Amino acid sequence: MMSGRERTAHLPAGRQGRILEESLYYETLKHNGDFPVIGVNTFLSSRGSPTVLPKEVIRATEEEKQAQIATAENLRKAYATESAAALKDLQHAAIRNENMFAVLMEACKYCSLGQLTDAMFEVGGQYRRNM
Repeated sequence: MMSGRERTAHLPAGRQGRILEESLYYETLKHNGDFPVIGVNTFLSSRGSPTVLPKEVIRATEEEKQAQIATAENLRKAYATESAAALKDLQHAAIRNENMFAVLMEACKYCSLGQLTDAMFEVGGQYRRNM
């Protein structure tokens, strides 16, 4: 992993310093909580949001759940060939360190979020934050 100085080595010295100063300022605000980032330094309590309270929580019925599962399975079967090719293209783009946006958008036409995630985990591993 490159340090801040290595990432900014190609910039003129004045700009390097400014970028590093602003980065440190941002990280300090984030660390002390003055700049809240949901999921990084701000978390919802088990009681939910402190500012937005839902009127009611609506859960899917078992019938609705099974219908969604069946729909996902039907789409997986209908686009089996296309999704296999799209996932392979996505993995190759990731391995070659290419811009993956266009390939990802194409893959979204044929693949579920779970298929996309699994394909990316296969080639890139899974991020685990140090605690």
